[in-house]
Parts: sequence; structure tokens; C-alpha cells
Amino acid sequence: MDNLAMDTVAFSDDTAAPAASPAFSGTLTDKLKEQFEAGLLSDPSLRPDFTIEQPLHRYTETDHAVWRQLYHRQASMLQGRACDEFLRGLQTLGMEADRVPDFGRLNEQLMRATGWQIVAVPGLVPDEVFFEHLANRRFPASWWMRKPEQLDYLQEPDCFHDVFGHVPLLIDPVFADYMQAYGKGGLKAAGLGALDMLARLYWYTVEFGLIRTDKGLRIYGAGIVSSQGESVYSLDSASPNRVGFDVRRIMRTRYRIDTFQKTYFVIDSFAQLFDATRPDFAPLYQALRAEPTLGAGELDAGDRVLHAGDGSGWSDSADI
Repeated sequence: MDNLAMDTVAFSDDTAAPAASPAFSGTLTDKLKEQFEAGLLSDPSLRPDFTIEQPLHRYTETDHAVWRQLYHRQASMLQGRACDEFLRGLQTLGMEADRVPDFGRLNEQLMRATGWQIVAVPGLVPDEVFFEHLANRRFPASWWMRKPEQLDYLQEPDCFHDVFGHVPLLIDPVFADYMQAYGKGGLKAAGLGALDMLARLYWYTVEFGLIRTDKGLRIYGAGIVSSQGESVYSLDSASPNRVGFDVRRIMRTRYRIDTFQKTYFVIDSFAQLFDATRPDFAPLYQALRAEPTLGAGELDAGDRVLHAGDGSGWSDSADI
């Protein structure tokens, strides 16, 4: 399982960034500290928008071997599990299977298809930076690869999660528009003090979303397609709830970062997802502040329940 901290959360460590890099403001994750210590992020390497040149020369044979193992594992098991749009995107990109891909080569296909591009970042970026990139059709992707002992557990998103998990759907025009709209909405939500509500929408769609097709339920969320265990659990297990997509409901629902999800929300199409972002969310944020939040495994009276989970194996630790 890829236990990934959400791309838009603030850094969790209390260590401040070195004063030698004024381009960075915030606190550091372990991966960021490691890169500062190695001198990778010293000025002028780190730009004000938190991007860097993808350091292709820093990838080791171990990095390529980990990418290769993960790519072949996921690409083979996602047939019949991932949605057609994801699988088409993966094929269109021509993503390298045996080594960490060059972002520049992927960008040639992305730009041609939807005007998106991947930008390399050293890890999780501040909220406003993340939203600004999305709003301008730039997807920030961590450049570094997980270690061999982290194949099934990772605390923050690495290159495989970001590139294999997220980028193929950016080939799809409707999903690409949704991601840009989300970025614009994030910039607005930050000013309204509503990031917690918008973060839930990202979590339950972009990271852990399911879609209904004429072939049955399929996966589109990056946190699922990049995880061997959750690719099976999300579709086959009797444990989690599977509930019809509803923006208001999702924005009230807490989630899990330490286990598989207790609830998955199911869209009918990417058009439904994009249309849901069209209205101004400001009145919705205001209304939701007066309503209680729901636990990650709770069902609500107004839910369109596709499957009521039996809760087997659920952790009793706190939701976020």
C-alpha cells in the first residue's frame, strides 16, 4: 500500500529550512532535509516556484530497478481494474517501463494533448505553490524514487506515485480541465479558510476515486493505481463503503492516511466531476461550516450507497 500524505498538506516536520535557500519557506520533510544536506537544493537550484531541473544524473541503478519493478507490477495488474482513460493515457505517453522517465520527453506528449506539463519538485510543496502550478497546467512531481524496502509503504509521494499515478489521466481533456479548475479553486479556498474542505475533494477524487463504467467499477485515483494492495481492496473487498459521488457529502467527510480507505466515492463520468467544480464554492463552504463532519467510515442518510462496507479490518485510529 502507498500510504501517502496528501499533496496539499503542510509539511509535518518542525525543522526550518536552511537560511541559505531563501527560495524556500516552510518546514522540512525527511526527504527535503536529505536533499538540502546533499546540496541539491542550494541556490540557484531551487526556484521561487519550488521547482528544480529534474536531476537525471542522480538516479542510480537501484532507482531504475525500483521503478521497473513497480511499473511492471502495476501495469500488469491494472488491466481490467483501472479505467480506460488511465490505460490509454499510459499508452499515449509512452512512459518508460524499465527506467525512471525523463519528464521532458513525457511533456512533449502532454503538451501536445492537453497543454499540461510535469515540473520536478523536491517533495511536498506549500499549498499556494501547489495550487498555482495546477491552475497553470503544471503538475508538480517529486523527482526522487522510494527505496527498495519502501515498495509497499511510503509516507510522502515519490516519483512513481506522482508520475505513474497522476500523469496518465492528464492526457484526458476533461480530467485535465478538472485538475486546472481544482488549482484555481484551491487558490480561492486558501483565502476563504476552506482548505480542509477542498482537500477532502482532492483526496476522494484525484487520489482515491472510483468511476462507474459499462464494464463495472474501475479505478482512476492515483493513490490506488500506484498501490498493489489498494488496487485490489478498493474494488474487491467487502470492507469499505462505495458511495455515489456528491460534492457536499465529500467535503464533510474525513479520510485515512495510515490505512486503506474506509469509503470510496464513485463518479459516473469525468464530465460529472468537472461539472461539479463549476459553481462558486464560497456559499457551500459557508453552509458546510454549520454542519458536522462525518467519519471516514460513516454512511449518511442521503447517501447513494452502492455497497455498504462490513468494516472488517478497519483501524480505530483517528481520521483526518
